[in-house]
Amino acid sequence: MGDTPDRSANAGTGGPRVTPSHVRSAGAALSVDVPVTPVDRAPNGAGGRGGDGGGIGGGLGGGGALPRRRAFGAERVFQGLTVAAGTMVLVIIVAIAIFLIAKAVPALNANTANFFTFEGWFPNESSPRFGIGALAFGTVLTSVLALLLAVPVALGIALYLSHYAPRRIGTALGFLIDLLAAVPSVVFGLWGRDFFYGPVRDLSAWLNKYFSWIPIFGGDGPFGKSILLGSLVLAIMVLPIITSLSREVFRQTPTANEEAALALGATKWEMIRTAVLPYGRPGVIGATMLGLGRALGETIALAMTLGIVSNISFNIIENGGNTVAANIANAFGEANDVGRGALIASGLVLFSITLIVNITARAIIYRRREFTESAA
Repeated sequence: MGDTPDRSANAGTGGPRVTPSHVRSAGAALSVDVPVTPVDRAPNGAGGRGGDGGGIGGGLGGGGALPRRRAFGAERVFQGLTVAAGTMVLVIIVAIAIFLIAKAVPALNANTANFFTFEGWFPNESSPRFGIGALAFGTVLTSVLALLLAVPVALGIALYLSHYAPRRIGTALGFLIDLLAAVPSVVFGLWGRDFFYGPVRDLSAWLNKYFSWIPIFGGDGPFGKSILLGSLVLAIMVLPIITSLSREVFRQTPTANEEAALALGATKWEMIRTAVLPYGRPGVIGATMLGLGRALGETIALAMTLGIVSNISFNIIENGGNTVAANIANAFGEANDVGRGALIASGLVLFSITLIVNITARAIIYRRREFTESAA
């Protein structure tokens, strides 16, 4: 065996040169001579080294430049349509507001009473007198009372469908509850006036007999077509909206949060109270306010179930009560020019209240990112 010659780091400074067998890459088993062909430079955008593509063309592979975006492609058309649709909603809202204001101003100028505090509604007289105070009070009272009756029931149904009921039963019951939203309001009104009127009248008499010391159950009658009857019918009408939205919110609770609570020894109810309800609170509030917006604008059902008396009273069992929407439905057919303008003025107030409620509801829903992502 001969001595292996020493190799210098720099082959030009002395020492034997590196033999061709040492030129191979590390780990290569064989030395293969690969012919290298010259690379042609392609024009910009056609591959090669030049242009925007930056790749190597020819037989060595590599991509060319990305296709340029068309000035009037399908993406631009779709973007324009979506912007136009969103703008159209705002234009319609502004147009409705302008129409209501233009039609209401002449009647407001002819009014001889205070529009915001007067409780009566006499716009068809020679000296028109009308006010929105009693109507706005009745609208808010019936809507709030309907929510007090509907929200606990809706949350209980939503929790049962999302965390307790088997999948098949939950799906079937959820479908049946959603069907209530498809029932026309006039059907609810007829049902409340002809069928539900008797039980509510008997309940009102019983409440007045044993709890008349409470102002809301006082009075001497008659009972029946009252705020209580209208609120009960309205509660059934807003129940599907609140239930459906709350159920979807509860289903979005992260599984890790629920499993962590159960792993710490929490019962099913403790897990719901500590993990599900806090997570879904903004969504439940938003669903409740959307239900409030639905209740504020209800017309036919309340027109059939209320006593249509314009006064401010907290008594909910005596005949009486009126709302803005019900008053418009009942009085528009017999109104003169000033009367129609007065009804449009009341509609402007209802439009403002409903708009504020819905904007507030959307702001609450979008306050947390998880709800915006799930709605997308």
